[in-house]
Amino acid sequence: MDAKELLLGRESAARLQDPAPSEAEFETIFQSALRAPDHGKLRPWRFVLIQGAARERFGEVTASVLKAKQPDIAPDMLVRERAKALRAPAIVVVAARVQASAKIPEIEQMMSAGAAAQNIMLASHALGYGAMWKTGDPAYDPDVKKALGLEPTDAIVGFIYVGTRVGPAPPSVRPAPEGFVTVWNG
Repeated sequence: MDAKELLLGRESAARLQDPAPSEAEFETIFQSALRAPDHGKLRPWRFVLIQGAARERFGEVTASVLKAKQPDIAPDMLVRERAKALRAPAIVVVAARVQASAKIPEIEQMMSAGAAAQNIMLASHALGYGAMWKTGDPAYDPDVKKALGLEPTDAIVGFIYVGTRVGPAPPSVRPAPEGFVTVWNG
């Protein structure tokens, strides 16, 4: 796949199934993530790979966090929360380990982690897999971070669900660049 096809053909997957990328393919995916722009060479990225039965345990974590916040929540909502972890055969949690004391602004460190997440999406597509990027309340919860082995100050920028796409990509009309680009002439 050439670069133009990669960049213009990437779409978020609506549904994913087995198989997930192999260990060697995930190595390539993570190598691409580590090529994200990194002003100051702070390497603010952290990745947590969740696969197999660990997805069910992660679903239990997010459901218990939801139950703690909303004790009267309907049981079917907890079932739904648990099921989110099973959207794909693999989840890559992308986090930014922001160094507040660094000369590099925090926003640039966060954007670097976001660029790493985008590289994961692109590398997955290049290898023939589908991916979707989600956040939601668990991304901002300190107990979820703790369960994942992240620091309280780390910022989860996304849960990247990766697997084999089910069916073709849904048609997606992208806007024309003209609606977003201006030329400044001084």
